[in-house]
Amino acid sequence: MPEVARSIEISQPPSAVWRWLSTEDGLRRWMSPGIEIDLRLGGGYRMPGPDGETWISGTVLEIVPEGRLVLSWIEEDSGWVHPGRLVVTLEPVAGGTRVVLVHDGFAGIGKPDWQGTVEAYERGADKHQVLQRLAEAAGTGVG
Repeated sequence: MPEVARSIEISQPPSAVWRWLSTEDGLRRWMSPGIEIDLRLGGGYRMPGPDGETWISGTVLEIVPEGRLVLSWIEEDSGWVHPGRLVVTLEPVAGGTRVVLVHDGFAGIGKPDWQGTVEAYERGADKHQVLQRLAEAAGTGVG
């Protein structure tokens, strides 16, 4: 199944990294300054994409404290019929936390050129460096 995955190791324990995933203010710091989210199972969210033009919305599908946050993910007005997913996983490692961010479900979004969407997300993942922003936020501990 096509997916776009990136990972980073952060020299903080999962409990310290989790606070940046488990609060709206934390998510604003690294994911999107304009995110509005109801961080509970089934809660909705909406945020501007990094290009400042695309709007992204969805629901909270899974929350595992200090372990995993899963959101449905749909680009509004972009031809998506069904959402994909954003999965952020925290794994304890020697000296900190490995954070893995995966966008998946592209084949099921219902857009004829979904392969082009995968390619665009690959480019965007490298360009926007959201995990680096998470690492910087977690490293400073300042919210």
